[in-house]
Formats: sequence, structure tokens, C-alpha cells
Amino acid sequence: MNSQMIQLLLLLSLGHFKASLHHEEFVERKWGGATYFAAGDVEWYKIWLDTLDNFGKLHQGGDIAKLIEAKALQVLKGKDQDLKLLLERVLKSADYGGFQAECLTDTWIGKDRWAFIDLSAGPFSWGPAVGGEGVRTEASLPNVERTIGSASEISEEEAEDLLQDAIHEKFAVFGDKDHQAIDILLAEIDIYELFAFKHCKGRKVKLALCEELDERMRDLKNELQSFEGEEYDESHKAKAIETLKRMESWNLFSDTQEEFQNYTVARDSFLAHLGATLWGSMRHIVSPSVSDGAFHYYEKISFQLFFMTQEKVRHIKQLPVDMNAIKDGLSSLMVPSQKPMFSPHMLPLSDDPDLAMAFSVARRAAAVPLLLVNGTYRKTIRTYLDSSILQYQLQRLNKHDCPKDVCAVSDLEIFRSSEPLLLDKHFQAIALSDMIIVVQSEPSSWESHLHCNGHSLLMNLRQPIKAAVAATAEHLAGLLPLHLVYGQAHETAMEDWIWSVGCNPFSATSQGWHISQFQSDSIARSYVITTLEESIQLIFQSQEHELVNKYNYVVSLWRRVSTVTGELRYVDALRLLNTLEDASKRFVDQVNTTVALLHPINCTRERKMQMVFDVTTIPAFLIVLGCLYMLLRPRRPKPKIN
Repeated sequence: MNSQMIQLLLLLSLGHFKASLHHEEFVERKWGGATYFAAGDVEWYKIWLDTLDNFGKLHQGGDIAKLIEAKALQVLKGKDQDLKLLLERVLKSADYGGFQAECLTDTWIGKDRWAFIDLSAGPFSWGPAVGGEGVRTEASLPNVERTIGSASEISEEEAEDLLQDAIHEKFAVFGDKDHQAIDILLAEIDIYELFAFKHCKGRKVKLALCEELDERMRDLKNELQSFEGEEYDESHKAKAIETLKRMESWNLFSDTQEEFQNYTVARDSFLAHLGATLWGSMRHIVSPSVSDGAFHYYEKISFQLFFMTQEKVRHIKQLPVDMNAIKDGLSSLMVPSQKPMFSPHMLPLSDDPDLAMAFSVARRAAAVPLLLVNGTYRKTIRTYLDSSILQYQLQRLNKHDCPKDVCAVSDLEIFRSSEPLLLDKHFQAIALSDMIIVVQSEPSSWESHLHCNGHSLLMNLRQPIKAAVAATAEHLAGLLPLHLVYGQAHETAMEDWIWSVGCNPFSATSQGWHISQFQSDSIARSYVITTLEESIQLIFQSQEHELVNKYNYVVSLWRRVSTVTGELRYVDALRLLNTLEDASKRFVDQVNTTVALLHPINCTRERKMQMVFDVTTIPAFLIVLGCLYMLLRPRRPKPKIN
């Protein structure tokens, strides 16, 4: 992490706001004109604009068909393997049923350690069609137009309308009740203060209304000073004096540059929302939650691929399955030091009655309610396989031969069906404790329970590669979908769909199946954490028996001393004190031994040891040398007696 840089880019419209998050601190910050630049962003921004301009000039007035053809050839020659394989298959088969438009989003996770947010795009929305916790809506991200960018866009008429609305809203709480004059003055000052910070500060063209409010604020200040007379109540005097102190440092309506920036509700609320969004990106992208379990590292991963179909097919090549795409997607889960091995097997259900019975027992049907994005309610009959029952049936049939200390075995049970078939009503693939089950069906456009920008997200049941890769990653390293995270406050899983983006298998808004570098980091981190935890447990368990015995002995002595003392048998209690002291020292020595085993010795790296000498060191050496001399000194030979 020290040698790599994680980038989170925030793109906004020109003249409003732009930022970039690096692992180093921000170098330059400018709030004049509502801009915010970090180190190196200006050059990157110029290159980005030049690229867009050149692309537009190059293809201006061109034929759309030729543009699509050129883009397809570029993809076929590019490095994007999942899109390349998908496009090759579509072009060869001339079947465009599963070729769907991607969900347009304003957040993105790249292949490497970078992600971006475009705060000026949108509005966008995606997530479950029926709503729920964490669904991406228009208010999920900070709104530039309503906060930072609003000051440079409203006209005189709009400003007057906003001011009148603020006055009516503020004074509506007063109602018909009688209020003191000081309270009315303070309410009016609050309105003008908030309006000035939002619509008068930082404007290139000054509003005439702001000049009028500046004169009105001077009159209000004079009226507040009049409350210092003796005829007014003490509480009114205190309110007036406190407000005057606040107004001393104000420069709300002038363009004079101040040494320190004034407090602005709009800016601070924007930064607070932005900070929460960036914190969410850390929890969902950089260090996401993983499922509970132990995930061990192996140098070799053996994938046992079992293709089971109701059709009478003798060879895997006869199935509509892209083996290259499956191997490529599963290989992307390997860390650089791992090597994948694939063993495909063909298992027609017609040739194995036991296997056919296993799937028949696990087959279920249910009426699933479906609420579409247009508000239409629909009840569908969905056929699915119960994963728990199917796992129980298949545990007797899955056999593999692989040394446990050499490789990990991932059994992928890929079941093919001609009719629409899912797992546990909603899934294409599920990761279980000892296997991964994947189903493949004929429909290439299956309407899911998710939506994006007012349209239902379609699942390609004919190509479940994305679901298979995601389930395998969960089985091997505990990776979860990007919208799930552990909430410490409620001690349960939480959903946030903002970062369910990117061309990776854990995104709900894309069809890509290659993991990003962030997810590869999470896989490696799972291996490291599991090994460290088991190493610590192994060391502690080796000392556990002695620790428990010595601790229990000390506790039993405490109880005996307390009991004897309570019976006023002080002589017997005093006899136990030496035993208690010796037992306590032995327990402490055992604890220190365990702690020493859990902490590596620094001197092994330094090739030297620091020794502390005191008054007991030299006598101890003399005693040790004397003992060695007594044991190793030459002895006189004994005479041989016949």
C-alpha cells in the first residue's frame, strides 16, 4: 500500500467544483469561483478536455455505422478481455439477444486502484425496483447546483423569489401569537445572513438585491444598538449584545477579501455530504467487508467443472458454453503467485439416475411477486433449485483427488436447463461450503428485481459467467457484492448501492466479469488475515493447557485463603501465602513465555543481542562456569580389578 497510490477522482462541471483524492494530502485549495484543485489535476484536466475535443472533431458528421464498426474493431484488438470475448461470440453467432446496453452511472470503479464520482452528471438512480435501504437516488451524492454552484446561476428575479420564500418560511412559525421586537429582528437577521452566504458571496456579477440587504443590515444593527438602553429588559439586552458581537466580523455583502473565510452553511453541508460519500467509498471499495469464514492460501487451485444437462450431449464442445470465457474469468481470481488448474467433466442426467434424482428432489416452484419500475404489479411463477437440498444430494457424488497442502478444490456444478431456472428464486450462482452451483438457461434477457434510471436491469441467463465468477470469489476469499457492508452501529449487514458500479462481477449495473485491483487486494488480504489468525491460535493453543492449569491453581488458592480467613483460621491462611506466591510467579512466567512466542525476536534481524548487566550478572556467570567445570572436568581412571 505504501508504494501504490489509490485515486478517487471527483468530476464536476466547469466553474463549479473539481477534486481528486490521492494518498498524499491536498496541495492547493481555492474556493474563489467555487473551484477546488489538487496537485496534478490541472494537467490531467487539460488532457481530458483535449481528448474529448479531438474525438468530437474526428467523428463530426461521420456515418454512425462506420463509427460503430471502428469501435467494434478497437474493442476486438484491445485489452478488455470480457468485452472482447462477449463481442467475438456475438459476432460469430449473429445472436444479439444477450447484447444489452450498460447502465449509465455517475460513479465508476476502474480495473486498477482508481474510481471516480461525477457530481455534475445525472440525475441517476439504480438498485431494487421496490426501493429500500441504500438505493441510489438523486439525493445520494452531494448536489453542486444547489450548494456551491447555485450562487453563480440565479438571476435577480430568482433571488427575490428565494428571499420571499425564506421570509415566509421563517415567519410562518410565529403564527398569530405576539412576539417581542427583539425576536423579530433576530429572525430577520438570520434570514439575510443565510441568503448572503448562499447567493451573494463569490458572485462575478453582484446582485442589486444584495446591496439593498446590505443597507437593511446597517439599519438592523442600529436598531439592535438601541436595545442597550435601560428601559429594555435584561434578556433583550443580552440577545442584542450577543448578536452585535456576531455582526462585528461580518462582511456579508462586500467584495473585500478577508483573511479568514466566513462560515457558510452551503459549503459546510456540501463538504459534510462529500466526506460521508468518500468514507462510504473506503468501506465499499478499498477495504470492503467479507463473509465470515477461514480462507486459506494455496499455490494451486483446482477447478472441477461438472457440466450437467438434461440434453443427450456427449461432449462439452457441443454445449452453448464459452469455456475460454469461463477459464479466463476464474483465472482472474488468482493472485500472482497462484496457478489455476481446470478439469471439465460432462455428466448427462440421462446417464446417471442418481444425479437426475438429486436435481429432481431439489427442484421447486414458487409464486414470486414482482413490482416493475412503472408501478405495475406482477405475479410470476418461478422455477428454481433449492441450494441446500441440492448440496446435500451432491455431497455423495462429488469426488476429487488433490493433496490438501498443495491445492484447494473448487467444485463448480454447472447445470444447464432449457427453461428459465434459478437458484433459491433469485440467483444464477451460489457459493456453498464445499461447492459452487451455477445454472444456465436459454433466455438471454431476463427481467430482474433491479432497475437503473427508470428501466429494469436484464439478466443474461444464457451466459452466467459473471455470477459464477462472483460466487467463486466468495467461496475462495469471502468477497461480497459491492452494495453490502457490515454496519457496526446495528451489528448487521447494510446496503448502499452507490458503489455497485464498474465492469466487475460484483457490480449490479454492469455485465463485466473481470475483478478490479481493489478486489484482488481484498482476496490477498483475506488470505493474509486467515493465515495470521490461525498462526496466532496455533501458538496460543500450544500453551493453552499449561496456562489454564496454572490459572485455575492460582484461583483455587485465592478461594482457599479467602475461606480460611473467613473462618478466622489465620494460621492456616498464613501457611498458604508462600504457595500462592510461587503459583502466581509460575503463572506469570507462563504468560510471558506465551507472549514471547507471539512476538518475533528483533535480534534475529539485527544479528546481535542487547544484554543488560547488573550486580547479579557476574555472580550468575561464575556459578554457571563452576557447574560446567564440575560436570565436564577430567576424571582419574579407576583401576581395573579382576
